[in-house]
Amino acid sequence: MVRAVGIDLGTTYTVVATIRDGRPTIVPNGEGHDLTPSVVGFPKGEKPLVGQAAVAFAAENAGRTVFSVKRRMGSNKKIAVADAEYTPQGISSLILRKVVADAEEYLGEGISQAVITVPAYFNDRQREATKQAAMLAGLDVARIINEPTAAALAYGLEREEAHTILVWDLGGGTFDVSILELGEGIFEVRSVGGDNWLGGDDFTTRATEQLLEDYCKAFGTDFPQEVGARWSLRELAEKAKLQLSSRPVTEVRLPVPDQQGSGYLAVQLTREQLESLTADLLQRMVVPTRQALEDAGLRPADIDRVLLVGGATRTPAVRALARELLGKEPYRYVDPDRVVAMGAAIEAGVLLGTIEKIVLIDVLPLTLGIETLGGLMGRIIARNTALPASGGRLFTTAADYQTSMDIHVLQGERELALDNVSLGRFQLSGIPSAPKGVPKVEVVFEADVDGMVHISATELLDGSEVQVRLASTKLLDPEEIACMVQDAQQRALEDRRERERIQASIKARNLLAAAEIAWKADCGPNGKLLAQRLTQVSTKLEETLTRGVVEEIEALSKELRDALSASSLTKS
Repeated sequence: MVRAVGIDLGTTYTVVATIRDGRPTIVPNGEGHDLTPSVVGFPKGEKPLVGQAAVAFAAENAGRTVFSVKRRMGSNKKIAVADAEYTPQGISSLILRKVVADAEEYLGEGISQAVITVPAYFNDRQREATKQAAMLAGLDVARIINEPTAAALAYGLEREEAHTILVWDLGGGTFDVSILELGEGIFEVRSVGGDNWLGGDDFTTRATEQLLEDYCKAFGTDFPQEVGARWSLRELAEKAKLQLSSRPVTEVRLPVPDQQGSGYLAVQLTREQLESLTADLLQRMVVPTRQALEDAGLRPADIDRVLLVGGATRTPAVRALARELLGKEPYRYVDPDRVVAMGAAIEAGVLLGTIEKIVLIDVLPLTLGIETLGGLMGRIIARNTALPASGGRLFTTAADYQTSMDIHVLQGERELALDNVSLGRFQLSGIPSAPKGVPKVEVVFEADVDGMVHISATELLDGSEVQVRLASTKLLDPEEIACMVQDAQQRALEDRRERERIQASIKARNLLAAAEIAWKADCGPNGKLLAQRLTQVSTKLEETLTRGVVEEIEALSKELRDALSASSLTKS
């Protein structure tokens, strides 16, 4: 029998699950644990260490250890470790190799296929990077599935009643929100939102910064800069953060500087203090949630159940925010660390036919489009469109006798091309030489069930065509992507005004070109007066374009159109 597994390739932990007797079950690693730390260590002259062994290695060799690599997936920045460099895909493949080898040993059979989960807000490049990591690990990816969707599959496997759920997935490095309709074996994603640079790691960082401040106050000196010392302090902060999920106060023992003798200084960190330090992080969960509700056309009262997924959702402040924002107590009967892998295993079972009566309908997380004249984003497939999805638009040339067209593919929600994620560029050649606006080019996007993009562009006059599957080269930093997504909502009005300005300017310049032709032509008995009028209005419009005030541009454009109409009537 072909064995496929579900893998939650997480920022902090990686988890593997499979289907046994029609139900998902977690597969323990070689050490007998369900959760494998997503950490890789590189001992000098030896094989890499993965998981708990790498965590132990990091205590003395933090500079040769990599953690939270998931946050760098989709980035073209290599990771420097000692005297070598590694891609995020390469590091991730080592983690996947470890957990798959352990699963094969436990199950007593080989594994060649996997369903792998990713944050719902991962873009095309990040999904492709995840697939590459699996390929490097010798795995065939049967499906890429969004983490909140996987959690919903595990939650709803045996539920027949129709209801609406909202999933908050706050893991070590990312935050996702998804809204799904469940009922009679159908799982339909209504909308997704999120922040690819918000997770438990950020809460740990705030706790670490507080301990650094406490150290400085106590000893009058900065904490040691050595990588190992900083790693150890972060480990203390992580432990304190976890303890504060179940108690109001915890004690942290900070090492005394060498010159002051051996021993420790005990400092207290309270839950109230940590919540104050991380209040702004919590607020970053609000906007994506409200946007997802708006995109789904729902109110908080329309949500029947709230699922909290990811270890960071154990934080009392996160649960309190869910109650405040959504008006109901979160559902408590799912394991936030394991439910995503279990859902991935269910999808693997569906694909292999071992689980029946489940239909999953996922959505595209971000709008797809191309850059158009004036640096605008021309939308082709809107976000939250059900997958697989396709869409197309007709475009034309921007210059006379243009014989090729550069097509810049974008993903995001902003009005201007430069504010969105660039997925790549390609060129369509062989366009018939003709005045601008005459050639017609159809650009078609197809997003598959994994949310990955295939593109074709066809010139309709002579059939010139180019097809591309965007490769994951020259990738962008996920931190930049997350910032772009967050800015989109805050800058919506500003972006709309800029789009209006650009569009008004393009129309105005087309009118100016028409006016220049008109005043050089014979306009009848009143031709000189009309030509003079056209020149006056055109000059004023040129001056107005430099100021960029939309209302002024549109008013003068109307005046110029009226003058051109009068010119046309006079000629006739």
